Amino acid sequence: MTQDPAAEVPEFPMARRCPFDPPSEYAKLRETEPVSRAQLPDGTPAWLLTRYADARAVLAHPTVSADITKPGFPPLIPIQKDIVKQGHKPPFMRQDPPEHTVYRRMLIPEFTVRRMKVLRPAIEQIVDDQLDHLLAQDRPADLVAHLALPVPSLVICRTLGVPYADHEFFQDKTGILLSFDSTPEQVGKAMTEIRAFLGDLISEKQRTPDDDLVSSLVHNHLEKGEVTRENLLATILLLLNAGHETTANMISLGTLALLENPEQLAALRADPDLVGPAVEEMLRYLSIGDIVPARIATEDMEVGGTTIKAGEGLIALLGAANWDTGVFPSPETFDIRRGARHHIAFGYGVHQCVGQNLARLELEILFRKLVSRVPTLRLAAPVEDLPYKRQGAVYGLHALPVSW
Repeated sequence: MTQDPAAEVPEFPMARRCPFDPPSEYAKLRETEPVSRAQLPDGTPAWLLTRYADARAVLAHPTVSADITKPGFPPLIPIQKDIVKQGHKPPFMRQDPPEHTVYRRMLIPEFTVRRMKVLRPAIEQIVDDQLDHLLAQDRPADLVAHLALPVPSLVICRTLGVPYADHEFFQDKTGILLSFDSTPEQVGKAMTEIRAFLGDLISEKQRTPDDDLVSSLVHNHLEKGEVTRENLLATILLLLNAGHETTANMISLGTLALLENPEQLAALRADPDLVGPAVEEMLRYLSIGDIVPARIATEDMEVGGTTIKAGEGLIALLGAANWDTGVFPSPETFDIRRGARHHIAFGYGVHQCVGQNLARLELEILFRKLVSRVPTLRLAAPVEDLPYKRQGAVYGLHALPVSW
């Protein structure tokens, strides 16, 4: 069927009314209208996909594009409009094959399971040091400020070769780039400043390379003419963004999920080898990158019995797909023994998150150490008083007061 374009459509994104649950509208749409129309803040229309099977099918479909420069692409954050307006090269996750394939092949060797084994000791040391720092604070202490944010920031800075002393700069600037509330002027200024910062970083790595990812990309790909400086800059910016914001929010919300489900926390403490399945369930349950997979159809197609025409935007809602009752029974139940690895919290298809092995490693190390080293960890504020946020396409916490 084709939906009546004159019908009233809801505004998107929709608000979460609970720190864990996706918006209540998702479940209603999944049951009554799994492929439905919505309107973005700037008035752009888009199709919403709320079923697991439809989301996977569309994200793997060869005629569905991730290219934000295509007319009709659903812009979710101001930086996407700025990239198009200024003529900047979009990051590779917002490009299609064959261009996307070049960058994915370039990055995959840096995020293999074998590479993660090399990184593990350094990440374990970072987590231990930050836990020491957290435990040295007066109580209650903010777990976001003293653990959830610094751990992934330190890890991605170390991995890329970005001086950690500059982390507040790029967190501030990327926060502006990702915010729904940023003005075009703020986005343009932040983009100019962060591009200058990264340009200087690339030049520094050309002069004095080190054992880090940016040095590798510069000397193995940029200097061989395989990528342009502009494209490399966009790639580094993407890795910086993805490497700290998403994992930081997973740490804070994952900790909250455990504290709000004490029987699951007790099970993890009794059997630390459950940490892998626990992380997968956190990824499914929270789906913090819910609205990241925005796409545009390049040909007419049918999804779930609905016709989507070429040039129309669509969003595969990860939070809705990962709470599809036909795939995950009782999805509202946080169950670390569920066996949820078939979730699509990292997306699906050729654009599936290239850094997912690093994210999993960080989360598994952190939660294994957190539950063993801080056995009396508890919330120091009512859940309803916690400051939640939507930072671009990612959902999370501004602060998480805890005691022990």
